[in-house]
Amino acid sequence: MVHDFSRKREGRRLLTSLLAALNLVGVGTALAQDSLSQASIQAQQTQAALQQRIDDADDATREALQQLRQANQQADRLESYNAELAPIVDNQAKRIASEKQALTQINVTREALPGELRDMVEQLRAMIGADMPFLRDERLARVDDLEQMLSSDDASQADKLQRIFSAWRAELAYGREMDQWSGPLEGAQSDAASQGSQLAREVDYLRVGRTGWYYVTPNDRAGGVWSVANDEWEALNGDQISEVRRGIRIAQDQSAPALLHLPASLVVEDGQSAAEGQS
Repeated sequence: MVHDFSRKREGRRLLTSLLAALNLVGVGTALAQDSLSQASIQAQQTQAALQQRIDDADDATREALQQLRQANQQADRLESYNAELAPIVDNQAKRIASEKQALTQINVTREALPGELRDMVEQLRAMIGADMPFLRDERLARVDDLEQMLSSDDASQADKLQRIFSAWRAELAYGREMDQWSGPLEGAQSDAASQGSQLAREVDYLRVGRTGWYYVTPNDRAGGVWSVANDEWEALNGDQISEVRRGIRIAQDQSAPALLHLPASLVVEDGQSAAEGQS
């Protein structure tokens, strides 16, 4: 009976050892499975992180390419803009250079201007003196005013120059205008002209530019044309007096413009005036 009991105890120990071994195997398997799960999770995390880095790199690359394309487009626009501005900049550079050169001459010009202004006034007086003597007192009075202005400090150099230019323009306009007025008969007369107009205190004048200057008496009985060559009035006949009167009406806008058949005050012969031929 004892012997049988021992066998039973050995059988129990063997069964216990076997169960313990099985438990150990189960625990090891569980640990191995846990380890594999952790490794799988870490691998997945690593792969996800790597994929994120790849995605970030792709985004950065696309952004860099977009910025590069924009930079190229901006460079093309700037190059085109610079090409358009090049001639403008070149012209401005030339203008600046010209203005600098003008500025260097401004002191010389300022010093020479008073003498130039006086020369212009003297030339104007000389021209009036050599011209037909129509409205001579009025024209010379304008020159006298200019000379007084030059001797005064009340006006600036620019104002003086402007007034001189204005006087010159007025003189030049006489050569393009047709004018009429009434006034006392002035100037020397030939014998034929004085016979008909010696009793006239006031006459009607007609001026056609600088080519013809005429007068007729109020009763149209006498008239004359100024002769530049002889520096005197020469008599007009009846038909010519009628033409002068018609010219006066045209100048007064009382008659339509028409061709006047009148002798000229300034006779041109062989390319020069009669007055120039005698000088």
